[in-house]
Amino acid sequence: MKDPIRRRDDPQASLGRAMLIAAWVVGLALLAFFFKGVIERQTNPNPAPIAVAGQGGVAQVVLRRNRAGHYVAGGHINGEPVVFMLDTGATDVAVPLALARRLGLPLRPGGLSQTANGTVETWATRHSVELGGLVARNLRASVLPAMAGDEVLLGMSYLKHLELIQRGDTLTLRTHR
Repeated sequence: MKDPIRRRDDPQASLGRAMLIAAWVVGLALLAFFFKGVIERQTNPNPAPIAVAGQGGVAQVVLRRNRAGHYVAGGHINGEPVVFMLDTGATDVAVPLALARRLGLPLRPGGLSQTANGTVETWATRHSVELGGLVARNLRASVLPAMAGDEVLLGMSYLKHLELIQRGDTLTLRTHR
């Protein structure tokens, strides 16, 4: 008579345990992948904005505010993808030094800048910025050595070329008529 209880060294029991472990690993990986996407969309609800024709055929980009109340969007500097956070309090576009080096931006002495964290030494550079098809070339920018992360502050050296209209949780950027 056979014992109905499988022993640990039974090949079928080992295969079953391996399949169960593999199913858990795959399930956890899928959950992590899904929630990473959810968190990224909450941080940057505008990963690839696109300009559309608004009233009178004027090009415009509509951005949604993120969970923290900021307008964050994907865009390009000199054709390379970056993430922008719109900052109407910043005079220039502000780029972290590590990102400026990865983008190959030319660096010239920039002097001192007044930031929310006090006075800091900066580098100066010029580049093109594109946000959803709204392009500005030869823009003045500040490169900040102490600025952490890869997010670029999209300041007034870019935004002054656009009309900004905020309604509720959206911000519309339009070219001037």
